[in-house]
Amino acid sequence: MTNKKKMHILAMTTILFWALAFPASKIAMKHYNPFSLAFLRVTIASCVLLIIGKATGMRPPKKEDLVWFLLSGACGFGIYLFFFNLGMQTVTSATGSIIIALTPVMTAIGAHHIYRERINIVGWISMAAAFGGVLIMMLWNGILSFNFGMLWVFCAAVLFCIYNLLNRRFASQGYKAIEIVTYSMVASALILSPFSVRGFRELSIAQPKEIITLLVLGAVCSGIAYFLWSLAMSYATYTSEVANYSFTTPFVASILAALMMGEVPDTSPIVGGLVIIVSILVFSFRGKEKI
Repeated sequence: MTNKKKMHILAMTTILFWALAFPASKIAMKHYNPFSLAFLRVTIASCVLLIIGKATGMRPPKKEDLVWFLLSGACGFGIYLFFFNLGMQTVTSATGSIIIALTPVMTAIGAHHIYRERINIVGWISMAAAFGGVLIMMLWNGILSFNFGMLWVFCAAVLFCIYNLLNRRFASQGYKAIEIVTYSMVASALILSPFSVRGFRELSIAQPKEIITLLVLGAVCSGIAYFLWSLAMSYATYTSEVANYSFTTPFVASILAALMMGEVPDTSPIVGGLVIIVSILVFSFRGKEKI
């Protein structure tokens, strides 16, 4: 199997796990505070990743990269989840998904300036079309909700863009995917540690359903998912090849919501999803060139 095929499979699997996080988070936040949930989620993910790393011969980070891993943990997990959970308390899922869908565009722009990845006119058009697919899905039968929470979700999108770019930096320095995501995740647990007391208190009185949901969020939607995302980044020629899969999250989340929560999708997820998928395929094959 070629690296390109591995990249696509890993990215698609990651999106499936991340889409699962939407209904799981809705269930979990009925019991857990958003910030203590973020701490518990990254702590569980850190434990899972440390076990995987130990089994795969993970190397210690270089001293000069510790600050960079701390920044990566803050952007990809710690502060990202803080802003995302804070914002999602006051905005609709449609609004939040659209704002987060800006991440691939910001990543492409950042990669262009930092790593000299050139996006040609076809690439920019395909990214615009993919974002248009998200708009079709979310605005077909409704309207955006405007409130201050939008700012927090936008901050989360910017942070994840930075995380994507840092992933590329670490990979170019020879770090393995498991090393990148593990050190970043552990750093995020340290950043969110002020919420540990409340988090463990809420965990101690949680019901089995709430504990299982937390384990799914931590082990699958965070630990394994972010490992696969970093692995996909390591196989990619261009950062945007992987980042653009973020556009498909609302589409997959709609399908999972229908299966798990009985929410029957209307025409919008079908039409918008097809636009997104076609746009990503066009970008992957025709949207990139090097300077």
